[in-house]
Amino acid sequence: MSEPASISRGIAARYATALFDLAKESKTLKALEGDVAALGSALADSADLNAVIASPVVSREEHGAVVAAISKKAKFSPITANTLALLAQNRRLFVLPQLVDALNAMLADERGEVTADVTSAKALTKTQSDKLAKTLSAQFGKDVTINATVDESLIGGLIVKVGSKMIDTSIASKLSSLQNAMKEVG
Repeated sequence: MSEPASISRGIAARYATALFDLAKESKTLKALEGDVAALGSALADSADLNAVIASPVVSREEHGAVVAAISKKAKFSPITANTLALLAQNRRLFVLPQLVDALNAMLADERGEVTADVTSAKALTKTQSDKLAKTLSAQFGKDVTINATVDESLIGGLIVKVGSKMIDTSIASKLSSLQNAMKEVG
């Protein structure tokens, strides 16, 4: 991981922990969940918003105005709106994508869920996805949400990442292992 990405994740983790703890303490986790979903959608849908939060030339006041407008339009809870205002005041808006990721992980953990990032050579059917989720749930003891992506270069098989664990059954990986073994022989 690069140093700037690591620093951003660290900053985001601290703000996410504080926001999550405040929401849990005030029993507003449901509202926080809605706020995080809305903020994630805004970040995914708006290139302008991403440009503003990443720009070092935008002033604190302008960042504050952007955050206030977003909070008002999305009807964020006071805790979320205040945290975003604090991020703007401290010139930390650049960590918003990592903050959303961290909060989603905390909320999922609170619900007893875990997300599995699954990469396959072709799109999984609903039946395959359900069966994989059931198998992973039995393995990890939590409800599993599948985040599926397709990478045709895998040729076949799956790469499953759950937290820090990775299971790679792809044909490409097996071919690579075989190629390395052949290099060692000759």
